[in-house]
Amino acid sequence: MDYIEAVNYINDKNKFGSKLGLDVIGKLLELLGNPHLDMNYIHIAGTNGKGSTSAYIATALKEAGYKVGLFTSPFLERFNERISINGNDIPNERLGEITGKVKDKIQIMLKEGYEHPTTFEIVTAIAFVYFKEENVDYTVLEVGLGGRSDSTNIIKSSCISVITTIDYDHTDVLGDTLGKIAYEKAGIIKENGLVVSYPQQEEALEVLKQVSRDMQAELIVCPMEYVEIEDINEFGGLFNFKYNGETFNHLKIGLLGEYQIYNAVLALTTLLTLRERGLVNITDEQLRNGLQKTKWKGRLEVLRRNPTFLIDGAHNLQGIKTLKESLKMFKYNKLILGIGILKDKDVEHMVETLAPLADEIVITEVNMPRKKEAESLEKIVKKYNDKTYVEKDIKKAIDKAYELASEEDLIVFGGSLYLIGDVRKIILN
Repeated sequence: MDYIEAVNYINDKNKFGSKLGLDVIGKLLELLGNPHLDMNYIHIAGTNGKGSTSAYIATALKEAGYKVGLFTSPFLERFNERISINGNDIPNERLGEITGKVKDKIQIMLKEGYEHPTTFEIVTAIAFVYFKEENVDYTVLEVGLGGRSDSTNIIKSSCISVITTIDYDHTDVLGDTLGKIAYEKAGIIKENGLVVSYPQQEEALEVLKQVSRDMQAELIVCPMEYVEIEDINEFGGLFNFKYNGETFNHLKIGLLGEYQIYNAVLALTTLLTLRERGLVNITDEQLRNGLQKTKWKGRLEVLRRNPTFLIDGAHNLQGIKTLKESLKMFKYNKLILGIGILKDKDVEHMVETLAPLADEIVITEVNMPRKKEAESLEKIVKKYNDKTYVEKDIKKAIDKAYELASEEDLIVFGGSLYLIGDVRKIILN
């Protein structure tokens, strides 16, 4: 199977939707020789911050000389981004080759009466096969949805489970309270395992504590009170951190926003915990370099200057609130907002948070069946800001934003990861 055939085959399976549970992925991996067993995993769940936290950890481990697999979702510009080793995306020919193997095993499953795997199950299986065949030292494994019944949770053990911020998202699947959502995220905690968590709201934290007790796992809540921020600007951040008697001064990150400092600290705490237990060998200098060298596309990413063109993948209410706070570090005359949202998101509250900040708003549509129609989105936006323009085509929306902007202005596109992936491709290409 070649690359185009592989991507078409994977995408064609979108019609099988999203099903939680481990039976189907378990059978598929069994037929593939159980490639997921006997690998070293750093398993990451949470509502926001999974991607950048994963990137910090993977980059630091690479700096320490390890061969590191990274599995994330979704991709921004091209499918291969989801599966990488040491920052290099899976090559086209390897994706085609492994997808062919997976397809053959799925045919056997169907003959035996099993359900067809979903897209995410297929992609997860491809990642496991690739990382096994490439003999990686560590796999940084980002959960797709929830944790407990997510395909990635087919792994039997992990070096450590990492829980980023927990908030309301996918409430139709994960539950309508923080406690229920936290219970699903906590499903990645392994018996007698290690857990590092972002400081959570009380309802979520109590669930993490209880699940950790039940699993006889050690829970470490990242001590954000020992973070001292020296500087945050539109080029990165500088901070100090004290942990278990160690002091790290003048740590630099290139990712933008206060929240990225806290994601970096979560990653740093994870790596220090692994180092203390003798599970990784990494120096202070390698930790420092790893944080500074980390890149993560689409999160408060400046694509151009004069005017400043910013994209951000915030696609739920917590992410939008964080974006709102982060905009304070930019200097500009006018804010031109480009926005497109999926209809199954908390559209009203996301718009209510962001729209009043803008001087002018260009409303567009995400290139997905689940998109919120532009006319429908405009009706909501107009409750909070009546300076609106509708351009359903994303390229035309970008052109409109530039038409409205002068060199001293700030253009921001956000509301959906899928939207900013397309925006990024258009701007950079």
